[in-house]
Amino acid sequence: MRTQRQVVDYSLQKRAVLREVYAGRVGTYEVCDASPYLKNAARFHGEPTEVRCPICRRENLTHVHYIYGDELKQSAGQARTLAELPVLAMTVREFQVYVVEVCRACDWNHLVEQYLLGRDGVTGDQGDSQMDEAVAATGSRAPVARRRREARR
Repeated sequence: MRTQRQVVDYSLQKRAVLREVYAGRVGTYEVCDASPYLKNAARFHGEPTEVRCPICRRENLTHVHYIYGDELKQSAGQARTLAELPVLAMTVREFQVYVVEVCRACDWNHLVEQYLLGRDGVTGDQGDSQMDEAVAATGSRAPVARRRREARR
């Protein structure tokens, strides 16, 4: 299975920003600044959550997943649904995913996490068990190794 690698969680940074807002040192106009593109991405590609907005508390937050990577070419920087990510992870060697939470009511937005996905994320144990099954079925390692090398290209 494809796994998330190099996960960076931004929850501590979010708590620090919210602490500043609640203390009155930072105004809501400074943190509620979602661009129209981000709001549209939240509407059409976002995944609704059960978490209320920490600023307005009127609406639940929406998570938007942005993808970046050299192999993505024109698709880099696009918002994708959560369901599209496993399909991309099987076809692309490696790409970054940035998850942004957005409140469509007050324009609050903050980076939630960032992680790496792609074919390179196949766990070693899974690859070895697939190799053992292929050897048992064919009696030879060479064709499987050649196919594995061709798949990596």
